[in-house]
Amino acid sequence: MTAFHDMTVAALAADLRAKKVSAAEVAQHFLARSQADTSGAFLSFNPEATMAQAKEADAQLAAGTAGALAGVPMAHKDIFVTSDFPTTAGSKMLAGYRSPFDATVVRKLGVQAGGAGMVNVGKLNCDEFAMGSSNENSAYRPVTNPWDTSRVPGGSSGGSSAAVAARLVPAATGTDTGGSIRQPASFCGITGIKPTYGRASRYGMIAYASSLDQAGPMARTAEDCALMLSAICGPDLDRDSTSLDVPAENFARDLNASLDGLRIGIPKEFFGEGLAPGVRAAVDAALKEYVKLGAKLVPISLPRTELSIPVYYIIAPAEASSNLSRFDGVKFGHRTKDYTDLVSMYKRSRAEGFGEEVKRRIMTGAYVLSHGYYDAYYLQAQKIRRMIADDFQQAFQVCDVIAGPVAPSVAWKLGEKTDDPVANYLADIFTLPASLAGLPGLSVPAGFGEEGMPVGLQLIGNYFKEAQLLNAAHRLQQATDFHLRQPGGTP
Repeated sequence: MTAFHDMTVAALAADLRAKKVSAAEVAQHFLARSQADTSGAFLSFNPEATMAQAKEADAQLAAGTAGALAGVPMAHKDIFVTSDFPTTAGSKMLAGYRSPFDATVVRKLGVQAGGAGMVNVGKLNCDEFAMGSSNENSAYRPVTNPWDTSRVPGGSSGGSSAAVAARLVPAATGTDTGGSIRQPASFCGITGIKPTYGRASRYGMIAYASSLDQAGPMARTAEDCALMLSAICGPDLDRDSTSLDVPAENFARDLNASLDGLRIGIPKEFFGEGLAPGVRAAVDAALKEYVKLGAKLVPISLPRTELSIPVYYIIAPAEASSNLSRFDGVKFGHRTKDYTDLVSMYKRSRAEGFGEEVKRRIMTGAYVLSHGYYDAYYLQAQKIRRMIADDFQQAFQVCDVIAGPVAPSVAWKLGEKTDDPVANYLADIFTLPASLAGLPGLSVPAGFGEEGMPVGLQLIGNYFKEAQLLNAAHRLQQATDFHLRQPGGTP
């Protein structure tokens, strides 16, 4: 029999429905495996809560009231609030914080009434308040890449990607503000998708940049991502003002559809100077597979790609400086023990609670929003953001899907870019444009580049075209085996 940790979400769900295994048995296996891990992927466990959820899933399966993914284990990025696990957002500011409620995404995937029935194994490490591209900004410890423990797993959802790649859990949630699902998925050789902005509720997802943050699933296959995304998406109008009034849909419905005639746009700006040769070779090989599957490659241009970096690093910090103002030592979060008055309590609590990167972005955001600079920076960035979105719509006149690399390089060494924040920011160049436009995007394993490290192919679709992206990714996975490879060899 195949080991539980080598099974996909779809396979585990089928076996659980067929009563071949129990949810408690599967949960125990993954809990033991995750607790023995030394990569830093997990921040917290609550074995009693996990096993209680597994028993509830078994009861629902026996009663015939179970959700589509009942009993399948998973783990949540520690940016989603959970009532039965601590939520820290990877920050000392929220050390020990326990939310009185569950995020909508947590509730929709869980064993609660109407949920998909998945069992939460624990909370996953991430860059502090989701700010980072390497998971080195966690206040607790960096996460290592299971393919090479001297390298980063990507960020900010690095704990999620590392846990899935190392088979600690079959799937996880992540959040994507500027590429934080797609880039770590690429670096760890798994699949991850960011849906259209507003399709997944942000209620209970600790905010970084409210106009960009979006939740999504991370798993080994496109099929697994489709199953989870079907559960995650849907309107949450009473709780999230950015939620779209678009009904949930079955994203797995067209996974096996033919790709004949699919027009894949190839932006010249994604293949210029600075792209590592190994990454270029893997992406080119994946595109050739698509041609074999009946797709047609169409040259396109996204002329403002380079501007996405300054635009993002004006807008996101501006929103972060506003969102993080709530962490002041008064209502919740870290409060300094050494203060003389209210102002000194504010200052010392924030100075002690926030890490260096978070402070850097708060200061940048406060600066660009300040009197005299708002028009020069923030307003101009918003105008260019609109132009970047328009560039995509122009491109979608001649293509159905846009393809290219996720990142210019494979995962870099731990500490390699710690002292150079700008080098870290530049690594986001290919993921930022779709985020700024609010478009869906995914990363699918496409091979291996320098030092034998994984490379992901990025697919970007037009608004609400998640099913088309997942279909394209699934067909590539039927033609290749990169998603089946695992650290240390092949199964």
